[in-house]
Order: sequence, then structure tokens, then C-alpha cells
Amino acid sequence: MCGIIGILQFDGRPIERELLERMAATLAHRGPEGRGVQVLSSGAVQAGLGHTRLKIIDLSDAAGQPMASDDRTIWVVFNGEIYNFRELRDS
Repeated sequence: MCGIIGILQFDGRPIERELLERMAATLAHRGPEGRGVQVLSSGAVQAGLGHTRLKIIDLSDAAGQPMASDDRTIWVVFNGEIYNFRELRDS
């Protein structure tokens, strides 16, 4: 199982990346094979996403999280595998 952490603030205060890193470190046992964090900002809304990774199917670094859309406007963290990823990628 992977580990997921997050912070959402609506008062404009910045989210400290180091805090996200420390939070993710507490979940290292849930995903010992990788870790990532991302801080996002849109006006007064701040979001911090974090993920610890347990590699199961895609062992490459390209499957690290948080993941972004090509234009980096959409971000996601999730726990699970997309088993039909080849079919989805080819469509």
C-alpha cells in the first residue's frame, strides 16, 4: 500500500514543502520505494500533495507521484494500480 498526505489552506498562507516532506516520511513504511511532494497555489488557496510509493506494476520512475497532466494544471495522488494502463495509453 502507498501512503498519501495532503494539506489544503484557504487563507493564503504558504505551505511549507519541508512539512510535507516530514509528513510523507512518517508513511515511509507504506511506500518505501519512492516519495514525492508538490505544493500548488492559486490565489488564496494553497494545496500540498504528497505520496510514498510501493512499486508493484510500473517499476519506472515515470510512475512516481504526485502526477500531473501534460499542461500541469491537474494534479493527482492515489493508491492503486491502473491495470489496463496499456489499453488506455494506446487509445
